[in-house]
Amino acid sequence: MKNRHAGKWPTTAARCAAWRSVKASRVLRSAFAGLIIAASMSAHAALKVLACEPEWAALASELGGELLEISSATSARQDPHRIQARPGLIARTRNADLLLCTGADLEAGWLPVLLQQSGNPRVQPGRPGHLLAADFVRLLEVPASVDRAHGDVHAAGNPHIQTDPRNIAAVARVLAERLAQLDPGNASTYAKRFADFDARWQSAMVSWTLRAAPLRGVAVVSQHKGFVYLYDWVGLREFAVLEPKPGVEPSVAHLQQLVAALKSTPARFVVHAAYQDPRPSQWLASNTGIATVALPYTVGGSDSASNLFKLFDDTLDRLLAAGAAR
Repeated sequence: MKNRHAGKWPTTAARCAAWRSVKASRVLRSAFAGLIIAASMSAHAALKVLACEPEWAALASELGGELLEISSATSARQDPHRIQARPGLIARTRNADLLLCTGADLEAGWLPVLLQQSGNPRVQPGRPGHLLAADFVRLLEVPASVDRAHGDVHAAGNPHIQTDPRNIAAVARVLAERLAQLDPGNASTYAKRFADFDARWQSAMVSWTLRAAPLRGVAVVSQHKGFVYLYDWVGLREFAVLEPKPGVEPSVAHLQQLVAALKSTPARFVVHAAYQDPRPSQWLASNTGIATVALPYTVGGSDSASNLFKLFDDTLDRLLAAGAAR
């Protein structure tokens, strides 16, 4: 008798073979889809930027936005001269595509360790992934000679360049070009973001300069030589520095000498950065009657200084308030 199911139902072996074929096809399609997704993610992967200081992290955010994965090696409450190259920071350096630092020996005590221990060839000196902001601005207080007996003197000049908005503008242009070099697929976006930032920044600088006019020629005392670029821009006159030598804490005898000097040549106020111990400034203020001004110094140095624009807004607010209080 002829089997009525013949030609309709495949044998068990045939059904198993067909199922294996379908399963293999699904695996191949899934793998191919995974490759497409991975390639797409790779093509749009964020450029990893490690900034040595908060101001450069903030600038990178202005110019790159979501195209960048940004972190800062230091915070506004840390002395940027004295940072430990901890394992977590070394790991971030190892993964970075761009290392953005101040330079001028500001990070001399810890940056070389990061570069050596990270083993990351992309961010070594001379490579596109290594950018020092101080290389692109006019440095002040360049010493004729360097002697460690004179304290923490920087051979290249004073490294605290971020306190002058004109320096921020100069570095922004270079940074935009470097980001485009490292990430050419997004070059047009970096150019547009720079143009927008620069227009807003130039307008803000005009406003800040007008606001700062009452400060021109005013004598001040500094706790550390950290604001010479701010003074150069605004026109403040640094009468004295609490540190007898850069990086050396003032002694009582040195402070008493300043008190005597201020009796004949009064200063309007004494300035210190948010990360510094305020007690030397407070001691001088209490013994002379002049005001103390704690400046944010960098982004995050006060509740108000949450970005670069607000950093300079808050800095001028504090200086003008102290100047008007006398």
